[in-house]
Parts: sequence; C-alpha cells; structure tokens
Amino acid sequence: MTLAQLRVLVAVADHAGFTTAADHLGMSQPAVSRAVATLERELGATLFVRHRDGIALTEAGRRALARAREALRHFDLIRADVAAANGQVTGELRLASLPSATGTIVAKLLRAFTDRYPQVRVRLFEGVDDDIRDWLHRGAAEVGVVTLPAPGLHTTHLSTHDMVAVLPAGHPLAAHPVVRLPDLAGRPFILTTAGCRPLITGAAMGEGVRLDIALEASGPAAILEMVGAGLGVSIVPTLGLPADLGSVVTRPLEPAMTRTLALAVPSPEDCAPTARAFLDELAAFTL
Repeated sequence: MTLAQLRVLVAVADHAGFTTAADHLGMSQPAVSRAVATLERELGATLFVRHRDGIALTEAGRRALARAREALRHFDLIRADVAAANGQVTGELRLASLPSATGTIVAKLLRAFTDRYPQVRVRLFEGVDDDIRDWLHRGAAEVGVVTLPAPGLHTTHLSTHDMVAVLPAGHPLAAHPVVRLPDLAGRPFILTTAGCRPLITGAAMGEGVRLDIALEASGPAAILEMVGAGLGVSIVPTLGLPADLGSVVTRPLEPAMTRTLALAVPSPEDCAPTARAFLDELAAFTL
C-alpha cells in the first residue's frame, strides 16, 4: 500500500468517478483504475461498486477512505509542521464556505491571507451548512464557514447580520414597515434547507406560529426567484442579497432575528499550520 494509492482512493471518492479523479490528479483514467484495483487486491476487499449512474463506496470502502484521509492528513502535516517550526507557512489550505459569505466576507479575508502567505495554495469549496460540517469532520476541508451554533466544532466569530422577510412586491405585507412572524402564518412559505432553517423554525416555534411550508430551496437566489414568481413568502439573511431585488421586497422582522457565522475547525490543537495561520489572520483582520 502506498501514499499514491491512498491519494487515488480519496480523489475517486471525492470526485465520484475515475475520469474526473484522473483529471484532478493529472493521471490517465486507466492508471487510476489500476491503482484502485491494486489497492483492492492488497486489502482483499472491494472498495467501490460500479453501476449505471456512477460509483459508490462499499462499507469496506467507507472505512478505508476515512483511514486514508487521516493518513494523508498526518503525512502532509509533517512537512507543514517542520516548515512552521522554521517560521514558514507552506502547503495547502482547504477552505469551505457558504455561497452568501464567499464574496462578501471570505474574499476580503482570503486576499489579506494570500498577500501575507503567497506560498500557500488555497482550495475553496462551497456548499450548505451540512456539506461544510461533513467536510470538516471527515477532513476534506480544514477550515469552514458555518452558522452558529455548531456543536462539535471549535468556532471563531466571523459575522452577525439580520434576517429579513422577503415578499412579492405586490404582496399585502409589503405595505407594512415591519413583518412579524404571526403575519406569515397561513401564507405559503418557502423554507430554506440550509443553515438558517433551524433559526427560522425555532423562532416560529417560540412565537407559537405554524408556518405553511409550500416549497423548500437551499440557496437565497432560488428562494428569491420563487418569491418573485409569487409562489410564497420567505425569510433570508441580508448577507449576500443583491442590490437589485427585482420584483421582490424585503422587510425587517419584529422582533429582530439574526444569523451568526463563524470560522470553524474540528480541533484548534490538531489543525494544519495553514489553518492556524488563517484563524490568526481573522483575529488581526477588520471585516
């Protein structure tokens, strides 16, 4: 068993296919297939099952993948930790972010970080909260932007911003200066499937309001389009809202509802030097 085989295993799993993994690794597809086949023979177990829609990990494959990630992370940390002991920060930073935070907050922080550490390679992933937490826990990302609370993760405050009601421009509630959660009861509601969902459902429960959930969507852009089409009303964070909302209007909520974002790592004592440097950059940076 070699580190190269483990890197192939991780790439095939992350990219859900041999061809895309080969492109990522700069290898031929047959070479990737041979590496996986050799690893399977050495381990005496099938790691992937091939089917019409692609590939899937077997139970043995899932266990091997978790150990492979751990082994590769510790191997990569050897060089990074030695360089850090000599006052250098090198290697790769794998950063996961929410789409609404990438252009508004993370981009500024990344610019300062890459100016200070130009030798560090940054790989940016985007996803919803559940994706990011999963990437952090299984080692696919070292630092992630998450919505608080985030149990099981070490977090550093990043941003707190308001949540607002979003309504079609011609909606009766659009004439109100503020919107209360009881005002939204009995109206078709478009609920996010992302990290804001517990905030919204928890606030509604606290107010004794039963939301009539008609549709669900993951991102603010899709929710705004649905609201603009007259399919319902919703609540979204102000962070990342476009300047031109088209046929949609926003109204403050009463009482106010806020979302807090944080940078998260699984463990501050056991993270890569690049991740520690990124957290240190946040502490010194004014957003």
